[in-house]
Amino acid sequence: MLLERIYDEDLAQASYLIGCQAKGEAIVVDARRDIEVYRRLAAANGMKIVAVTETHIHADYLSGTRELAAATGAQIYVSGEGGQDWQYGFEGERLFDQSAIKLGNITVKALHTPGHTPEHLSFLITDGAFSDSPGFLLSGDFVFSGDLGRPDLLDEAAGGVDTRFAGAHDLFVSLKEKFLTLPDYVQVYPGHGSGSACGKALGAIPSSTVGYERSFAWWGPFLEADDEAGFVAALLDGQPDAHAYFGRMKRQNRQGPAVMGERPALTEIPVETVAARLAADEIGVVDTRHHSLVHQGTVQGAVNIPAGTKFASFGAWALDPESDDRPVLLLAGNQETAMDMWDHLVRVGIDAVAGYITSLDGLPVSTPRTISPAELEDFNAALVLDVRNKTEHAAGHVPGSGQLSAGRVLWNTDQLPAEGTIVTYCQSGVRNSVAASALRRAGFDVVELEGSYAGWNAWRQMQNA
Repeated sequence: MLLERIYDEDLAQASYLIGCQAKGEAIVVDARRDIEVYRRLAAANGMKIVAVTETHIHADYLSGTRELAAATGAQIYVSGEGGQDWQYGFEGERLFDQSAIKLGNITVKALHTPGHTPEHLSFLITDGAFSDSPGFLLSGDFVFSGDLGRPDLLDEAAGGVDTRFAGAHDLFVSLKEKFLTLPDYVQVYPGHGSGSACGKALGAIPSSTVGYERSFAWWGPFLEADDEAGFVAALLDGQPDAHAYFGRMKRQNRQGPAVMGERPALTEIPVETVAARLAADEIGVVDTRHHSLVHQGTVQGAVNIPAGTKFASFGAWALDPESDDRPVLLLAGNQETAMDMWDHLVRVGIDAVAGYITSLDGLPVSTPRTISPAELEDFNAALVLDVRNKTEHAAGHVPGSGQLSAGRVLWNTDQLPAEGTIVTYCQSGVRNSVAASALRRAGFDVVELEGSYAGWNAWRQMQNA
């Protein structure tokens, strides 16, 4: 048996390819939309991808299940559990508790493990060439290394009302009746790692075991004591802010993400064409540089999505294709870099990339406004806005500031003053630059606090020394 973990550092998301080496067949679980990684992996191991499935209707990224099936001819399998409100809107064979998929010597058995979502499945893997007993569990967003999938996302991102309590109850039951009935030696491969917003304390290690989690995870003592009330209270306390784009992911993943097919290579767009299309308000520009460089000058109306490990995440904060269908151009050094950036963006459904530019020369440039901590003292701001998470704000903030996390600002502009200047900050300035650029593009007058909260806090300590 071949079991390969494909990990996306950007979204802290894991997908898996499981293959029978005897028969040369493979299944992919929780694929992302840029699918070449799976096709190359299968080809390198002499395998054909014959099945694709997913653990649940994802909220943090756009599923590649349909994309991979269209490219390979693989059979789609999705959950049929969860009741009428949680049925997928596209074709595929439905899986229920104890349903099995056979790939040569390998059996993939579905376990209904609701709690994070009502339809959630985990997959119990048996390598029949080695043993008649299951040895591996793909736990999706049910059990993570050291944590559990949060049950409040339906409230936070999908329009639910108090569904978190039913979800927390379901998680308790799923642990008690499914997870903890498995042998301690079963290896657990979760769908996310540290940095994901799908839980509050995810571990960074890529896998665990049933026995290790039973003995050392925070929830173990509550299950051992059969203390559901204590479990629910501990689970719901301190969950991080859910990014607003999660709602879009839920809707699109349920109805079926658009199949892109083979994407043509991006081309560099001549500066004259870019300038004309900007003047006509037909396109946008994504400035991919560090915010310190952006503050020296950027294309007027550009959003700052810094290149690096969080490109998809930041992109989904700053661009909403449901409310703005204008394509964007990427500032990139070359075509290869631009294509890699586009791969990250399609993982969160930002497909409309029209090309790339390599320089800002010849384009209308403006300098984003900033303000020093000393100047903030007497500045007449309509609002000082903390774009960090609510837990960070609670631990310390600029006096009088409001809080709205960077991943939510673009979807909650009704909470912002329609007139006057908004001063924004985060911890160090990265998230702040993303949020501030998105708000400027939406028409708000925004000034960024230099050094953000860390800079302001250092200045305050100097004043008090």
